[in-house]
Amino acid sequence: MELLLTVALGAAVAGFVQGLSGFGFGLTAMALWAWTLEPRLAAVLAVFGALSGQVFSAFTVRRGWHFATLVPFILGGLAGLPVGLWLLPQLDVPTFKAVLGSLLVVICPLLFFAHRLPPIRRGGHAADALAGSIGGVMGALGGSTGVVPTLWCTLRGFDKDRQRAVIQNFNLAMLAITFAGYVATGVAEARMWPWMAVVPPAMLIPGRLGARLYVGISELAFRQIVLGLLTLSGVALLASSVPVLLLR
Repeated sequence: MELLLTVALGAAVAGFVQGLSGFGFGLTAMALWAWTLEPRLAAVLAVFGALSGQVFSAFTVRRGWHFATLVPFILGGLAGLPVGLWLLPQLDVPTFKAVLGSLLVVICPLLFFAHRLPPIRRGGHAADALAGSIGGVMGALGGSTGVVPTLWCTLRGFDKDRQRAVIQNFNLAMLAITFAGYVATGVAEARMWPWMAVVPPAMLIPGRLGARLYVGISELAFRQIVLGLLTLSGVALLASSVPVLLLR
């Protein structure tokens, strides 16, 4: 019963965050699940929950397309996903999470005070594709497809609707392929399916509440929320990785 409540609570909180920002399910849920669930089960549930949230959001929030902006991210993500799937059984994941978490905890608070700086114009589609490829790698390592692309979109100065359109559609594509890869490679085992069935009902109402809140917030408030969630994502990464590293 305790494990059931943990899975449901993690899905509910993460569903609200994803409904509000368009990303963040995996890292939010992992911040709760990493303490009690085995890493492999937590990763599969994070990817499945994030994918479910993207499907739900298609019916609750207007989903723009911005094809010219989106395509480089998708192409980069498709290149990064196989790398992540290859690295998953080999990479020192706690160290990877600790490094990324440290960067987010340092960089994102600084960006709170940088909203008056001019947006980054250099790099163009190549830089967008690079951000997408990192998102693809991170998606395969645990469902965190949106963190780096979201940070890059913020630095590029995208308005909230354009940013959400890119991140939602990027996440939907990457998470669907990642989950298919989990199933094809046996990472998602039959014993995990009952736990997956808990996630969508638990996140449905909180996700809708988050989506409704998104509609009424300003550009500046959205930027602050996104940067705050990225900072919390960094804290979650550190919380799940540092204890493991300290025990070595």
